[in-house]
Amino acid sequence: MGKNLYITTAIPYVNAKPHIGNALDYLIADIWSRYQKQNGHQVRFQVGTDEHGNKIAAKAAEQGLDPKSYTDQTHIAFKDLMTKVGAEYTDFVRTTDDHHVAAVQWIWQKLQPYIYKGTYEGWYCIGHEAFFTDKEVDATGGICPDHQKPYEHVSEENYYLKASAFTDKVREAIEHNRMQIVPEFRKKEFLELIKDGIRDVSISRPRKNLSWGIPVPNDPDQVMYVWLDALANYITVLGYPDNEQWRDYWPAEVQVVGKDILRFHAGIWPPMLLALDVPLPKKLLVHGFVNVQGAKMSKSVGNVVDPNEIIDQYGLDAFRYFFSRHIPTLDDGDFTWEKFENAYNNELGNDLGNLVQRVSSMVTRYQSGVIGDAPQSEHDMKPYRDAMTSLNFNEAIDEVWVTIRSLNQYLESVKPWEIAKKRDSDPEAEAHLSEVLAQAVGSLLQIGDLLVPFMPNAAKRIQTMFETGVIRDDGGMLFPKVYIHTPDPRANHTPREK
Repeated sequence: MGKNLYITTAIPYVNAKPHIGNALDYLIADIWSRYQKQNGHQVRFQVGTDEHGNKIAAKAAEQGLDPKSYTDQTHIAFKDLMTKVGAEYTDFVRTTDDHHVAAVQWIWQKLQPYIYKGTYEGWYCIGHEAFFTDKEVDATGGICPDHQKPYEHVSEENYYLKASAFTDKVREAIEHNRMQIVPEFRKKEFLELIKDGIRDVSISRPRKNLSWGIPVPNDPDQVMYVWLDALANYITVLGYPDNEQWRDYWPAEVQVVGKDILRFHAGIWPPMLLALDVPLPKKLLVHGFVNVQGAKMSKSVGNVVDPNEIIDQYGLDAFRYFFSRHIPTLDDGDFTWEKFENAYNNELGNDLGNLVQRVSSMVTRYQSGVIGDAPQSEHDMKPYRDAMTSLNFNEAIDEVWVTIRSLNQYLESVKPWEIAKKRDSDPEAEAHLSEVLAQAVGSLLQIGDLLVPFMPNAAKRIQTMFETGVIRDDGGMLFPKVYIHTPDPRANHTPREK
């Protein structure tokens, strides 16, 4: 029996349309989840939406809706995207769910020994729903670089979580990889950030300044600050605290987060867990941003890429392929439509699609579709497995392409079509041809197996086509050529505009 494993994704704010970063969270978690299930483990895979806070209340008011009615509508786009990127999640949480709200209020009471009241004075950015130090504000000239809005100076009475009390425990857990931050350079960045200790964190705001959120138990004038509420979702969705089964899956094996929210997941979340006497997650997988032509995506620049559009134009597997192979799992990556289309046509269309087509049509033409005994492929699996284990999914899929290219080279060098011509004159040719094609099919079946976590539809097509010993070909090309953003070499014209 495999073991129980749990993977989580960051829950996005539902005040804007889903973007490529959200899609990347779901894709990375899904690749890991499918790989673990393929290896016999039971996986729970959490996704969800973050629905409290000023930004939500402001957007709802603009549309003449109460915040709950507004989030009832807007969370659906995120749910649709999860399905569209093929994420086979098991648990979906909304922070407005009754169980979550009650659990967070219970958590607040349990954190009581570490909560105190204090006055906060400083700079606040509504876009981040976060406070910033004088130093951070001075460094950006008083304007938030992400939201192009000035920070607000606020002075208010809040509750604080004594996160500083856990500095040594958190630092030690990170240094000894009991809570491993992957990649290593992010771990170093975070340890540098807390070298003077973890700061206590404001966990509430006065109701007059934040009306839409979970009420603080026993204090009608205060509302919980959105980070406390949001971070708790990872355990409340498993049934914490009232359903003991949460213990079957916690601690999470992997928590997938973007680099911009690492400081919350390594600096606030672990102190919360330690104060609750709940184990820390085993790994934080920190991915980077997807840039477009080297520049940060932004609405004002007009270079935002919609994951839905990519999937609609090129199919799900093409989307999953590009974002798992050409965007490094653990660092920033770059997208352009040209890069994407070239990868689609050359790597998916030529390297893989043509290969599958060639092998299937040769077996059909020379052996009436009957495959000889396909041997187990001899290709070394260790580099692939090592890359999957170290969460470098782009390196793992690179390894699959090594196998694909070497099979293409093998066919070019042994030339089965030449062997087929000799069958009348050479008594050995028939057996030789059968052996060559069986070898090719064995390699393709292994390729199909390795692609399961990355490109589930293509993997299934390959397995269905070759696994029974007789070719079952539905006739469709795996990745028919598409020229929307690059010139079509078959015609003298420029790409049509979107």
